[in-house]
Amino acid sequence: MTDTPQHALDGILDILREAVEGGQPGQGTAFLDGTNADGTGNHGLLATLDALSAEQASRDIHGATVAGQARHTAFHLEVVVRWEGGERGPFDWQGSFQPAQGPPGEWDALRARVRAAYEGLVAYVGTQRDQPVTGDATGGLSGAAAHVAYHLGAIRQLVKALA
Repeated sequence: MTDTPQHALDGILDILREAVEGGQPGQGTAFLDGTNADGTGNHGLLATLDALSAEQASRDIHGATVAGQARHTAFHLEVVVRWEGGERGPFDWQGSFQPAQGPPGEWDALRARVRAAYEGLVAYVGTQRDQPVTGDATGGLSGAAAHVAYHLGAIRQLVKALA
């Protein structure tokens, strides 16, 4: 039996997956608290956002909201794919946090946008498996993983303040 070598982007993609999807039930994690065998205890971005109401996500805490953080995170994931496709901006990073609040229907749409932006980046990475590995590709994906992890941490701190 031979093991297929891991693609250079797979390890980075694993970290991004953990940040967005959380841990796999009952398995160890690289940096998040472990997800229990029954699926509880998932602290990934999607599960964290899904546990909040629109009102909670829109509550201003020291000038920030979960909705604003989520909107910015989706925007960043979208920009990574656009950047890799050759678009170099300008990108409205400050504006990407707005609107920071919204009604329930907008919260549902924003959570769907975060999921779609993540899935779009994962799909893009899938198209790169037969391409030469470049610093731009590994840097973009590494940056995405770090950026999502950073905003996940910020969101989790905001969630603590909601209690």
